[in-house]
Amino acid sequence: MKILIAGLGSIGRRHFRNFLALGVRELVLVRKNLSTLPEDELQGYPVESEIEYAIQKHKPDGVVIANPTSQHLVSALPAIRAGLPVLLEKPISDSLDLVNEVRQSILLSGAKVLVGFQFRYHPTIQKAREIIQQGGIGQILSAHAHWGEYLPNWHPWEQYQDSYAARKDLGGGVAVTLTHPIDYLRYLLGEIAEVRAFHGKVSPLQLWDVEDVVEIGLRFANGAIGAAHLNYFQRPPSHHFEIIGSAGTLRWDNSDGTLTHFAMPDPFGKISINPTPAVTKTYPLPQGFERNDLFIAQTRHFLDLIAGTVNQPLCDFEDGVRALEVALQAKKDC
Repeated sequence: MKILIAGLGSIGRRHFRNFLALGVRELVLVRKNLSTLPEDELQGYPVESEIEYAIQKHKPDGVVIANPTSQHLVSALPAIRAGLPVLLEKPISDSLDLVNEVRQSILLSGAKVLVGFQFRYHPTIQKAREIIQQGGIGQILSAHAHWGEYLPNWHPWEQYQDSYAARKDLGGGVAVTLTHPIDYLRYLLGEIAEVRAFHGKVSPLQLWDVEDVVEIGLRFANGAIGAAHLNYFQRPPSHHFEIIGSAGTLRWDNSDGTLTHFAMPDPFGKISINPTPAVTKTYPLPQGFERNDLFIAQTRHFLDLIAGTVNQPLCDFEDGVRALEVALQAKKDC
């Protein structure tokens, strides 16, 4: 296989290394040479500056879009129009301007678009989905996700105020950049029907034109009420969620990947002087699990899409659109 990678910042480099780790040797790089990362590992690979020309010249089997957020859709369009499978990094954009054009191009060309929400491949998040779908916590009543990062420590090799995450012109801001909880809550609980939010710049980080915190209230189509909190200023970082049902609760913590399932033996609504304690089950990560395993699983899935052994992306373009719509609605609310 021959893979074209557009964008060689931190996530582009991760994709580059993971394709090599999975045996892909023909890699074509499309870049503007703006990355502050070392160049040694990229030596010897063909480099182009324009994606449309690179596709015509090198005829790749698949394309990865990993450049700054604001450039995602305009870069993806030539590959989609050519009918090529595309791994499109999240968020798919910082606006909805090109969504309909991309959607129409997918319909015309039949291109498969996989959006890079790698937490869908997380073993214990998948376990949580299985428990929910099997009725393990009953009717879903409430859900809350929290993700706080300290932006200066995120990419320590660069000035954080110059990173895409901190610049409006590159599609930054915490609501759009940290959209993973929006996606995995949809993956676990179903569609989001209503959004209400507060956001602002409240920390001393001196982010000039993007928000550093957002609190998003969510109403799900199944009736559950929840929220997602995202921030750029938390030390130490914290990422977790809790889902409460009529028959129990699920708690997940990204720090160690553990999922805890509290199953309530007593019927919902029953009043008891001596309630039966919850039956607690803990699901740890597989031994030896590393964060990059999520990206490796995603890369394997993408290669399967290219080979035709899998027909449907685990996270398709419409999933990416919906996550972006929720994030943009959150930014619009205040």
